[in-house]
Amino acid sequence: MTLHIFSKQEKQEILEKLNEQFGIKEIPGILIKIGQERIFLYQGSLNEDQLKTLEDERIFIERVGIYFGKIQEDGIRLSIDGANLMKNQITKNIFEISEKEVDIWMHGSELNIPTNLHSFVIIKHKNDFLGTGKASQNKITNFIPKSRRLKFKG
Repeated sequence: MTLHIFSKQEKQEILEKLNEQFGIKEIPGILIKIGQERIFLYQGSLNEDQLKTLEDERIFIERVGIYFGKIQEDGIRLSIDGANLMKNQITKNIFEISEKEVDIWMHGSELNIPTNLHSFVIIKHKNDFLGTGKASQNKITNFIPKSRRLKFKG
């Protein structure tokens, strides 16, 4: 799997999309794409040249940084960790849910709620950011990975 460190211009393009979608004004770290669409945010002690050297040396790097989000045709979908890392900057497309809806959401189900939106939204309950959903006319699609969902008791 190839590791692509975003250039300043590419990072700026991502930032512009994130600003438009969520009001984010700064990305604190190095953005790295692994595969076709997954973005990771690296804030460690290695600089871009050192990261490139690792790649050039053919050292297999499975992951660098945290999974930040995914580039999609209709925008950037922040991961749970990406949303939490940026929560102090997010000012747009925040969708507050109730305690009952938190349970539905965290079990991985979509929320059947009329939103009249057609965009990615950050799901929030009180002070907790619970990831990103895709809002459409009558529902919010859930993207919580199976490994992070709550398990049903039974």
